Amino acid sequence: MKTREAFKQKFPVLTNLPVQWGDMDAFGHVNNTMYFRYFETARLAYFNAVGVMDDIQKSQLGPILAETACQFKRALVFPDQITVGASVVEKHEFGFLMHYGIYSEQQQTVTTLGSGRIVMIDYNNGQKVKPSDKLLQLIDEIEQQ
Repeated sequence: MKTREAFKQKFPVLTNLPVQWGDMDAFGHVNNTMYFRYFETARLAYFNAVGVMDDIQKSQLGPILAETACQFKRALVFPDQITVGASVVEKHEFGFLMHYGIYSEQQQTVTTLGSGRIVMIDYNNGQKVKPSDKLLQLIDEIEQQ
């Protein structure tokens, strides 16, 4: 997945972000915690695309991040423009598994891969709930684009 086009095909929801000077640490590269913020931005863009954020307000049912991981392939540094991608790769009884990727404009390659296990919960009682059929259908539609 070295090309921008291959990256776009793997991740149906894309978010463009600048690497900020303040994202870097004393070692002169983006601090590891920032990658999870980049993933969060892409995850929320995906959730907005499938209407999850609107559903939370109406039903008090929504996602939580139950588990996350990051594989650092190449360091990011300022200045750079990155594209952060998100996709759903598996659906489970109470949620789904997302994959993330970060493509660096400066380096013209994928620098980072990640994942996040999402669980749907009822915010009123903290119990797991099954994703709605509507949500699963919208995920399928986005993933098939």
